Amino acid sequence: MAIDKLRRFVGEIAALVDSGACETELLEHGANVLRELVRVDDWLPDAYAQPSVERYQQFLLFADARERFSVVSFVWGPGQQTPIHDHRVWGLIGVLRGAELAAPYARHDDGTLRQTGHEVRLDAGDVEAVSPAIGDIHRVRNAFEDRTSISIHVYGANIGAVLRSTYSSDGRPKPFISGYSNETLPNLWDIGKELQHS
Repeated sequence: MAIDKLRRFVGEIAALVDSGACETELLEHGANVLRELVRVDDWLPDAYAQPSVERYQQFLLFADARERFSVVSFVWGPGQQTPIHDHRVWGLIGVLRGAELAAPYARHDDGTLRQTGHEVRLDAGDVEAVSPAIGDIHRVRNAFEDRTSISIHVYGANIGAVLRSTYSSDGRPKPFISGYSNETLPNLWDIGKELQHS
């Protein structure tokens, strides 16, 4: 398992955050780094790639000690989807396996939510950005009814602890905190073991 790819990705995102880059630069450069991570599907440990028949899974892969960013794998069982929801922070989504469809929404002056365009299809290797500044509300679903899809997300906070909202079709918000599906993290730092096997 090439977990060193995830370790390098975390280091590159940390360097971007440390640089004080504005959100536009962070999303642009971060998208390139994420695109490289999801280009080859050979590094995600199996424990963080398991679907559930009940609902999509959100596995924490890494959280910055100061909660400036987090990295998660979303595992979509066949046909699974999110409710309409927001993020409240910047985020990047890269598809590692399969494909997903994202429907963008916007709040209008009358308080209602409306879909603002067609669903965007993201295939393996594709990356998309979200943020309150560029569009933060969407509904996402697995593009397939017969197989699992997996996407890797990086957010500008500890996303599992952020107070966010889901939305009904008439735009009424319902607060939620997503949490995570896992209780353990992949060990990115056991470099000695990797060196022994090389």
